[in-house]
Amino acid sequence: MSSSDIADCVKRSLNRYFRDLEGEKPCAVYDMVLKSVEKPMLEVIMHQAGGNQTVAADILGINRNTLRRKLAEHHLL
Repeated sequence: MSSSDIADCVKRSLNRYFRDLEGEKPCAVYDMVLKSVEKPMLEVIMHQAGGNQTVAADILGINRNTLRRKLAEHHLL
């Protein structure tokens, strides 16, 4: 799966979200999308890293402390 495949999946999901609103006003879409994508991404990366936070942070390209904060935010610690 390439990054364009992931982008296409997000586009399809967002189009479905707006279609399913049936005229309701969307609210806080940015935060909703980030939270919807971030938790499963962290779960998969942590699995791929064998639970090693240093390895996971390297895979993600973020600081280990940032990873720990995000894991705590999503109740993944």
